Amino acid sequence: MGADRRYAYGAAAGLLGDLLLGDPRRGHPVAVFGRAAAGVERVLWRDHRGWGALHTAVCAGGAVALGAAATHAVRRSPAASVALTAAAAWAVVGGTSLVREARTIGHALEAGDLEGARARLPHLCGRDPQTLDADGVARAVVESVAENTSDAVVGALVWGAVGGVPGLLGFRAVNTLDAMVGHRSPRHRLFGWASARLDDVAGWPGARLTAVLAAVAGDDPRGAVRAWRADAGRHPSPNAGPVEASFAGALGVRLGGTLSYGGRVEHRPVLNGERGRTVVPQDIERAARLSRRVGLLALGVTVAARVITARFVTSRVVTARVAAAGVKGRTS
Repeated sequence: MGADRRYAYGAAAGLLGDLLLGDPRRGHPVAVFGRAAAGVERVLWRDHRGWGALHTAVCAGGAVALGAAATHAVRRSPAASVALTAAAAWAVVGGTSLVREARTIGHALEAGDLEGARARLPHLCGRDPQTLDADGVARAVVESVAENTSDAVVGALVWGAVGGVPGLLGFRAVNTLDAMVGHRSPRHRLFGWASARLDDVAGWPGARLTAVLAAVAGDDPRGAVRAWRADAGRHPSPNAGPVEASFAGALGVRLGGTLSYGGRVEHRPVLNGERGRTVVPQDIERAARLSRRVGLLALGVTVAARVITARFVTSRVVTARVAAAGVKGRTS
């Protein structure tokens, strides 16, 4: 069994595990990594970009190295390789927990429990919930579902297809570091710079694939493409912009606008403002379903790309060897 097939079976099993089980309530591998990264930060922290870059290299590099060592250890056993890939994919993909949290808030809003929805919102995003009405909470949830579909599902599958288990673990490590130190707090403005920039680079391909798949799987493909082209570039995030704009167009709603993080008010551009309507609580379920479809399509696309690439490379290698053998035969 080739490495491409091992990855394909393992990634599919890992995504199925996430769909059936979700994240563990205790001892999640990402949480373990977070505690380790926090420990490294306590040792290395200086108010300096260089020390932050070292922190990023140690933590993200350690995750990649662990994945590479584990892959090497099971390389002779197809079953163990598939199991390792499945475990890694299940550990880093968070689509089920994302959808569950979104639906919990949506059900609270539909039942008229605004306070309950506000209390639950911090489990999903960092907005200031007390400043939001029901539609504001719903908009925050839809935006979080869109962005985290890229970060918690599609981006991981993209890098898994590129680098196998090391790619899966490395992407999740980079994404986790950005959440921990990549924000512009006084403590992390310089120290977290490297993590934030690396997350932008690592998230770039997954964000574009997410935007494409949201257009394909959404209710209004043309609207998704239109909003992406018109509004994504105005968003302050190079990766959240395409994803949120495509989701907005696909769902026919307006995203963006004024929001508050930690008491700091931001005025972001409105996405799909000309054709979209205000987000309402019922749109949360629509966004959750779109996220599910995008995740499944992403699995198919990334696995197919890995298999096709592996077969193309193998074919070229075989052709080169045959040609070299022919040349050797004529000259002997």
